[in-house]
Amino acid sequence: MRLKDKVAIVTGAASGFGRGIAELFAAEGARIVIADLNAAGAAGVAKSIGANAIALTVDVTKRASVEAMIASAVSAFGGLDILVNNAGYTHKNQSLMTVTEDEFDRIYAVNVKAIYLATLAAVPEMEKRGGGVIINTASTAGVRPRPGLTWYNGSKGAAVILTKSMAVELAPKNIRVNAINPVIGETGMIEQFMGMPDTPENRAKFLGGIPLGRFSTPRDIANAALFLAGPASSFITGVALEVDGGRCI
Repeated sequence: MRLKDKVAIVTGAASGFGRGIAELFAAEGARIVIADLNAAGAAGVAKSIGANAIALTVDVTKRASVEAMIASAVSAFGGLDILVNNAGYTHKNQSLMTVTEDEFDRIYAVNVKAIYLATLAAVPEMEKRGGGVIINTASTAGVRPRPGLTWYNGSKGAAVILTKSMAVELAPKNIRVNAINPVIGETGMIEQFMGMPDTPENRAKFLGGIPLGRFSTPRDIANAALFLAGPASSFITGVALEVDGGRCI
């Protein structure tokens, strides 16, 4: 039980990487807040986990919603030890000239502003516990960008830099901050990233750039998050861990 009695919030936890992280954290003894805009999906995940999980409907781009999320975690479980900023948004793979302003604003609100809002609300609670862990889900797109996802790439580059700067500034408070950089994965956003239907032929075009020859899975990302959240990584902060089958080499 590597996370026994730890209290963790995972945003975007109704599906995909977030669900995988939440389920593995719970299996390792953590009490989990399943936070997502998808209320029904979040409730389903919490029910499947059991008594050590609660579901919250959260808009990570709104200060009041984020503050309520943190307060609910503290009320339900007595504090906060781990925050996983996993909720993400992207535009469809396309020319940088055709992404709308509304899409751009939403990408930066979910992928960047949400980290800011959650940090402001979570850090004071982590200080009360003597420290904590923040994990940001960034992307290989933030370090090895490719055409077609330019504005999304930039938001994930911001997440990587924020992670490193946060790590330095929060280290005196014993709060470690790390990021995970997944390669394209088997989640609900796969067709957005591909910019084309999810067919075996189209998958092959993307798999050719991943030396280990497969997409990332929720379990891959959850295993990385567990390591970064647990005691085995107690001297690791400011790292953006590439979980990418070698794509960034």
